[in-house]
Amino acid sequence: MSTRAIRGRILTFLRQPEGQGDSDSYRYIADGIVHVVDGRIAAVGPTPEIVRGLPPGTTVDAWPDQLILPGLIDLHIHLPQTQVIASYGAQLLDWLERYTFVEEQKYADPAHAAAGARFFLDELLRNGTTTAVVYGSVHAASAEAFFTESARRGTAMIAGKVMMDRNAPPALCDTAQAAYDDSKALIARWHGQARQRYAVTPRFAITSTPGELAAAGALMAEHPSCHMQTHLSENLNEIAATKALFPEARDYLDVYDRHGLLGPGALFGHCIHLEPAEIARMAETGSVAVFCPTSNLFIGSGLFDWRRLEGERLRIGLATDVGGGTSYSMLRTAAEGYKVLQLQGQNLPALRAFDQMTRGNAAALGMVDEIGRIEPGAYADLVVLDAAATRAMAHRMETVRDLEEELFVLMTLGDERSVRATYVQGRPQ
Repeated sequence: MSTRAIRGRILTFLRQPEGQGDSDSYRYIADGIVHVVDGRIAAVGPTPEIVRGLPPGTTVDAWPDQLILPGLIDLHIHLPQTQVIASYGAQLLDWLERYTFVEEQKYADPAHAAAGARFFLDELLRNGTTTAVVYGSVHAASAEAFFTESARRGTAMIAGKVMMDRNAPPALCDTAQAAYDDSKALIARWHGQARQRYAVTPRFAITSTPGELAAAGALMAEHPSCHMQTHLSENLNEIAATKALFPEARDYLDVYDRHGLLGPGALFGHCIHLEPAEIARMAETGSVAVFCPTSNLFIGSGLFDWRRLEGERLRIGLATDVGGGTSYSMLRTAAEGYKVLQLQGQNLPALRAFDQMTRGNAAALGMVDEIGRIEPGAYADLVVLDAAATRAMAHRMETVRDLEEELFVLMTLGDERSVRATYVQGRPQ
């Protein structure tokens, strides 16, 4: 039996905060211990209460004055784009042609894919992200390399090989049958194994024929516990191109709906320019709209209308979208999300942002019993955050009066420098 106690200021969310000052939405312990046994949380509570029950020889990691939260969760990010991030001066479709497709072809090489997976997971963990929903390349080897590396580290990841059979370089095109066969083999090997889950991954409608979207739908029908990830309504030119390719569809979303790709496990990246009927249908099916603020700003796609979508009872997630996104940090992502909403007369309180990065994103994945909360039985995936990690942050913290202000400092000024430690199944990374 392995046992570890992690001591510090513990914060975990119980439900979605209703706004500033909603102290009933979270549990905060000013001096607490998370007791971890064999990778899962055995107990959590005030230090005097927990310390009495620790077995002899328990390792104690003390983080005085630091915040211990559930590991951060990223709902949309691209493995093959680690060397695409910070590519200059293009909007979506040009950006794919000029930069992304060039780099993704390299993932045909299993050695390159394995090296990319190592770097990618190193970077996520350095930023306090312990679970992510990940796009591979079109090559089955990219997903295989990623799952292998994630399983070695014990992280809970959701990923899939991209399905793409047109409007891309020949080296990045599969066929509907090959996409089905490769995905099915990966599902059999990895879905539900070693904390890995599979996401059926048609890149987006422009790069899939109706036959390949049908293959994706067949995979979801055969494996309903899998997730599905794709892109939706990111860019106006993308929407126009999709409508030209699928004139029979009522709207962009209907392209996916006709092939059985909506539902509670469906994650649609961006969702900036949705029509009213699309919003209603996504809400009806329990599909998730994933907000990718740094990517939307960098590529010039538009502003995500959180208030409108939430008002229509649409489920929402938050994500970095590296490499269109400009940071692996969920803290930086939340900061940019705050600015996107400010431009529209909306707001993102710190409580809501930190809930979204943890419990909220776990709920969007249907995994809230396993990750996203510090509760007995959950995996001990944790992040230790320092709100005084830089001189500017420490200077600002001299005037901070309460927890919510501290969280807002972390959200606005924080990045990987604020991550003092990341734990996966109670093991420091």
